This record gives sequence, C-alpha cells and structure tokens, in this order.
Amino acid sequence: MPLTGPARSLGNHAVRRDGAGAWHDRGVRKYGDAATTSAELRAHNLARLLRAVHDGGGQFTRAELTRQLSLARGTATVLVRDLAGRELIEELSSPADAPADLKVPRTRGRPTGVPSAHPRGPVALAVDLRDDSFTLAAFELTGRCTVLDRQEREAGSGRGMLADVAARLKVRRRQFGDRVVGVGVAVPSPVSAGQMVQPTLPDWQDVDVAGVFGAGGDRADSGPVLAGNDATLAGLAEARRGVLRGISVALHLHVATGIGGVLLSGGLPVSGARGAAGEFGHMPLTGGTEPCRCGSVGCWELDAGARGLLRAVGQPEMGDRVVRAEQVIAAAGEDPGCARALTQAAEALGRGIGALVNAQDPEAVGLSGLAAEVYQAAPGAVRAGYLATLMRFRRSEPPPLLPSTLGDLGALTGASELAFDAFLTPRGLGAWPAPEEKTA
Repeated sequence: MPLTGPARSLGNHAVRRDGAGAWHDRGVRKYGDAATTSAELRAHNLARLLRAVHDGGGQFTRAELTRQLSLARGTATVLVRDLAGRELIEELSSPADAPADLKVPRTRGRPTGVPSAHPRGPVALAVDLRDDSFTLAAFELTGRCTVLDRQEREAGSGRGMLADVAARLKVRRRQFGDRVVGVGVAVPSPVSAGQMVQPTLPDWQDVDVAGVFGAGGDRADSGPVLAGNDATLAGLAEARRGVLRGISVALHLHVATGIGGVLLSGGLPVSGARGAAGEFGHMPLTGGTEPCRCGSVGCWELDAGARGLLRAVGQPEMGDRVVRAEQVIAAAGEDPGCARALTQAAEALGRGIGALVNAQDPEAVGLSGLAAEVYQAAPGAVRAGYLATLMRFRRSEPPPLLPSTLGDLGALTGASELAFDAFLTPRGLGAWPAPEEKTA
C-alpha cells in the first residue's frame, strides 16, 4: 500500500562514504561478532545491508554497497535478492527522488541496480508532540516522509491531546497494517525510562509514553513505541540526514519555548546517566538571576528563544509562544521595539552557544527551530555574542554555526529513526512478515 498525501524530501545533505552507522549499529555489530552459525551470519549481513540502504537514502548502487560493507559480490547479490523477495527493498535503475546535491557520482564499469525502499516495505510512524500541537507522519525506509496529520491543541487538557494522538495512531496502524515496524515519539520533556519527567504541560508529568500510545511499549502487531526528547531527536536527525552528517563531534541546539539540545559523538547522542542530558536552556549561561519554571534561577532560556524574545518586547508569556516569537522576528525590520528584542535575544543566544562550545569542544554547531530563525534574521548579533564568550584560542577558527536543512521535519525524522533503529537488526528483520502473510 503506497503512502498517500504530500511527500516531502528531507532536504540537502551530503552522503557519508564510509558506511559507518550510529548508535543502532553497535547492536548489529555485537550480534555479528557473536554469530556462530551460517544462519546467524546471514541475518547479520541482511541487517547490515538494509541498514546501509536506509542510511544512504537509497542513493548507493549495489556495487557501492558491496564495497562499503566489504562483502563478496556473490554474497551481496544473494542478500539483495533475499531482501527484495521479502518486499523490504526494490532495485531501481537510478536513485529515486534524489536532489541534485545528494546524487552520488558513479564509478566506471558495468552499472548495477540501486536498492531502495519497496512500495510495500517497512513504515515507521512518527509523532512530534508539542504542548500546543502535534504532527504525525509516516517514514519509509531511506527516510522518505509523508505528513499525515497536523492538529493544534484545542482548549482543554494536554491529556485530551494525548488521547487524540492515540486515536489517530490507531487509524494509521490499520491503514498500513503489517508494514508498521514501530512508532517513534518526540516529546517536549526530558525522558527517563520512557516517562516525561519534566514536561512543558503539568498534566503530562510522569506520563508513560508507550503506555499511552501502545501496549507496554512492545506491540507485536506494530513494533515498539519509543520516546525521546524532541531536541535530542532533532540533533539525531541532523547527524543522520542533515547538516551534522559526517561530523565526528557536534553540538546541536533546538530552540522553541525553551532551549534543548544534544552533544553527538560519532553520530551518537550523549544521553546522560538517566537519558535526560541536553537541558542547556536551564544553565545560567547569560548571567541572569531570575527564577525559572524549572526550579532553578538565571536559566539561559529566560534570555534566549521564545521566552527571551517575548520578555524583551514586553509581551506576556501566554498562548502559542513560538508563533508569537516568530511574529516578533518578522516585525523586526519595521518595528524598532521588535528589532531591539531580536538583537537582545540573538546576542544572548550567541553568548550561550559560545559558553557551550568552550565546554564541549565540538567541530560544528547545528541550529534548529527558533535558533535557526534568530540566526538567519540577526546573524551579526548572534556572532557577536558567540565570539565574545569564546576562549581566545578558538576565535580564529570558531566552530561553524549551521542552520538546519530539515526544517520542521527534524524532530519527526529523529523519532522515525528510533523505530528504524529497533527494526534494522537481525531480531527486527526476523519479525517482518513474508509477502503472503501481510494484511495491508
């Protein structure tokens, strides 16, 4: 059953040529090292190959994948035939839906097919849950996305919105049937043991995301339900399919109502002891002393991001703060008060970034959400604050600030990767039904 609705490309990014994976790949490699039978080794190589097809966005030929994975040509041919027979991939004569900058130069010699997503292949459902709205999307193997539902939260409790999301997920599970391999959910909260531990809405406190959207987080009929912090997942998406791809140590900052982010090492999120690292907005990076809703004082998000913009322009922090902050940015060209607020928030954003660069030593800094919008609207002010707080030895070659190329698909893309990480393993592929067993 093909995806319906407006398909959207994931944008501009370079394709890594080293075939390296990310946090998911540690489990695949461990399985491969422990394989003791030919069947186990075959399952390991099937997962490696399908992972490489997914990570490469369906742009590599079979010959290129064979070289990347150091497979014998005959072995690769058999593996591709197996994956195609199970409707996990199909071989195309050329890459599908490839932007000009994503096309990979072909080597000389006899051309081979390009393994890509099968039209009846795996689907990961992804939810970007915000305190004022949600978006639900379907992702095919290789990262092709179709946005299925967008909904603003109506007046009422956040619990009501969770029930709405759960109902829509039920409908989409029926729509895609056995193609659904899992559900990834990006939430506006630190996540520990699958629970929202300090969400933006009080009635989401300690909500078990898998319990609300699945059955204990491990539904046999549609894969696991997996949750992650939205800023962390936005960073993961940039490392997999955006501006941070191929960067060994990167810092990503996602700004909305608050400020979150993640440090990525080798494409792997550094998630902390409880899975709740990256709450950079709750660090006193700009010298303030006012109390914050989190329980601390002087938090960075009081000066930068949506809260900083609204405070600087003298507006109350009510309603959809991100939309109102975007209105301040848009009016800065004509309204002197909005211009001053933008400059003030931009300098605060830059100062905080500089402090984090001093602490984390990244090669580059990715920016998404309002961070990207503020930087693009007032780059001089952001850079001024950034350079002012950098240690002297860093200023000649400061880590570049890179606005996201994924736009509002960042957190959704990262959420989908959670589901594919669970599926693209020998165990995950073992649960994939044969074509004659499918219900959709």
